[in-house]
Amino acid sequence: MTILQITSLLIVLAGAFGAINYLFLKLPSSIGILVVALFASFGLLGIDLIWPALGVADQVRGFVTGIDFSDALLEGMLGLLLFAGALHVKISDLRAEWLLVFLMATIGVGLSTVIIGVGFSWLTGMPLLVALVFGALVSPTDPVAVLGVLREANLPKSLETQIAGESLFNDGVGYVVFLVLVGIAFPSGEHHGDSGLLGAGTLFLREALGGAMLGLVLGWLTFRVMRLIDDYSLEVLLTLGLAFGGYELAVWLHISAPIMAVCAGLLIGDVGAKYGMSAETRQYVDGFWKLIDEILNAVLFLMIGFEVFAIAFGADILTTGAMAIALALIGRLAAVAIPVLMLRPFRDFSRGVIPIMTWGGLKGGISVALALSLPEGEWKPLILTATYMIVIFSIIVQGLTVARLANRMGREPDLV
Repeated sequence: MTILQITSLLIVLAGAFGAINYLFLKLPSSIGILVVALFASFGLLGIDLIWPALGVADQVRGFVTGIDFSDALLEGMLGLLLFAGALHVKISDLRAEWLLVFLMATIGVGLSTVIIGVGFSWLTGMPLLVALVFGALVSPTDPVAVLGVLREANLPKSLETQIAGESLFNDGVGYVVFLVLVGIAFPSGEHHGDSGLLGAGTLFLREALGGAMLGLVLGWLTFRVMRLIDDYSLEVLLTLGLAFGGYELAVWLHISAPIMAVCAGLLIGDVGAKYGMSAETRQYVDGFWKLIDEILNAVLFLMIGFEVFAIAFGADILTTGAMAIALALIGRLAAVAIPVLMLRPFRDFSRGVIPIMTWGGLKGGISVALALSLPEGEWKPLILTATYMIVIFSIIVQGLTVARLANRMGREPDLV
């Protein structure tokens, strides 16, 4: 199938599954599409078990693996999704929470990676470096999933900023940590890089700082151009060019494209919206990127649902995946609790910040894409299955209950 045919089919299915969810399940849009896609996937697998001669599952598996989910997300959709998410986080709000966001996106990601990696190595006998790669790819929260849940939850502004800001930045940092660890654990794999500690540190600084600097520079240049223009259609086009072109330029320069997209989106969404756009342009830019966000979210969650065809099934693997879910929650708890407790003597926090941010740290398509991008080897099927189970549990179970948890915590005495 051509790219246009694949894209058309995905959009048709996303629309159809979204309608089924709206009419019958009535779940939040993205989660509902994922659930319907899972039902459809398991239904096809069931048909294949009953009538194996039809070969339905093999045909669908061939289609799913032919899409290359990892490239589609990491080198296509992710830049637009991160840019759209960052547009709606104000720098002024983020400035008040910057230290917590910074600690959670650095120390928190590091702690979670180590805890999950060491625990997974102990559970499975996997080499520690390989297990740390698994810890790195499931540690970042997915801003796509998190920001979607925030729309449903009625959270205090400070807590909403903490969750949104942390999810945007720890995604980029986690991706860089993943690249560094893959370069050490799989030195001959496609994720090339210097496997020494000095080389790993240099790679981290170049990716993270380079991505931030590029995003701010490109965002500022785009803002300066937008100040000279009063044409909403052209200004929408400029923001689209910034998201697409900036992301691809960062990939070409071998610096963090996710961090670039976040920094550019923050600058355009705050400074650009205040000083570079008319009221009419702000309305169109905001509406355009909300629509892009919703459409890509729908397609992404549909693709996650169908990735079940890429998963290895087996009693031992599924049991390990279930234990990995608990391990991921423990790692997330440490990633939230340690930074909060470090800052607790110096500032106040919203009620229930630790349980809400722990349970609200959803994993998503980025983790699945990173797992799929790993070099082939004996441990990849286990890593992929455990990652997929963590993501499905996170989106469906945590995603459907975090708003209720936040509302309940908000009525109880102060908790951290």
